[in-house]
Amino acid sequence: MRTAFDAIIVGAGPAGASAAILLARAGWSVALVEKQRFPRRKVCGECIAASNLPLLTDLGIGAAFEAGAGPALRHVALMRGMRTVVADLPPNTDKRHLWGRALAREALDTLLVEQARLAGAHLLQPWSVKRIEGSVGNWQCDARATDSNASLRLCAPVLIDAHGSWESLAEDGAARRLARSGSDLLAFKANFRGAKLTHGLLPVLLFDGGYGGMVMAGGGMTTVAGCIRRDRLEALRAASPGLSAGDTFEAMLRRECGGVRHALRSATREGPWLAAGPLNPGIRVGVADRILRIGNAAGEAHPIIGEGMSMALQSAWLLCEHLLSPTLRQVTPDVAWQAQVAREYATAWQQTFAPRIRLASIFAHAAMRPALAAPLLSMARLCPGLLTRGAIHSGKTHCAVASHWPAIEREHKPYPGTP
Repeated sequence: MRTAFDAIIVGAGPAGASAAILLARAGWSVALVEKQRFPRRKVCGECIAASNLPLLTDLGIGAAFEAGAGPALRHVALMRGMRTVVADLPPNTDKRHLWGRALAREALDTLLVEQARLAGAHLLQPWSVKRIEGSVGNWQCDARATDSNASLRLCAPVLIDAHGSWESLAEDGAARRLARSGSDLLAFKANFRGAKLTHGLLPVLLFDGGYGGMVMAGGGMTTVAGCIRRDRLEALRAASPGLSAGDTFEAMLRRECGGVRHALRSATREGPWLAAGPLNPGIRVGVADRILRIGNAAGEAHPIIGEGMSMALQSAWLLCEHLLSPTLRQVTPDVAWQAQVAREYATAWQQTFAPRIRLASIFAHAAMRPALAAPLLSMARLCPGLLTRGAIHSGKTHCAVASHWPAIEREHKPYPGTP
């Protein structure tokens, strides 16, 4: 089995699979390592802003996405208690794809991984990276199959970290366990069939100690997801002994949010609640990075603005834009070349995504506090356009790589160290 590659990508979610597609199409040999079998459900967002839909087309899954996704998302609603404010979502600047849509992660991830395989990426799944040694220009990764005793040592000059929110990379050593805190945000997600949710509506749920959302994700399925502070959840569970954490979360939503109660009145939950956390929003990419980071490994916003998928897809493309840059290809490869790539990519990443992370943090902390959430809802009721402008500022109509999509697709750019 092949063990030497131009790049190793750890994690085959939307960020990792997208990077694998782009690099493989450009002539790079790519190992894509994913520890879980697909399809699999995951506590992650399913909304994809319209600004990303041309990117999905370029990645080769546009038609399949259109066939499986839920209705076009034209309106956003802010819901708290029995109060609801509805506003228009802004149309995308690309007239071919005006509105965002949602697709279940188990479907989207499978489509992207299959496209990476078709592009020529070497897929190791289910495999996990157990140890990372070496450095820029000469990485060695010990990988092991999760369902057998098979193992390999993979070698590559470029290493890309695309692991998920609640994982750590082997090079970082054991995951650092933070002390439990009452302010920890725990995430929950479940699917419901037969929910009564207005087509094209994207509700954002505000409740004491947390926030959430609902969306129709295709196939008649509605996804309900949210985050809640650990101390609030523990208090709720103490008041309802015997209920699981997920059932406690659902009961709270039905009781405290009229919009959820109406939507789920005749719905049937499909499968159990998924839970994960705590969330760890923030910026993790840096100009001195030895390992190149994309997706949540690079940085994460509070999911209240629904930009997780945008940041995953666009960060992968942004990194590949720099890795495949004709200008950077003239630089001496390996250490010096990758250092320049890391600097330029990290700078571009922070310019693009740091404002979204800050905006999401402000919105999330206001949403969770009764003293701030009530006036926020009142302001939105007086001026619904504030929600529309907020969606624009959160990145719904802007793609960091829109003007560069054709260049990567048509140019064959092998790894700089390739003879």
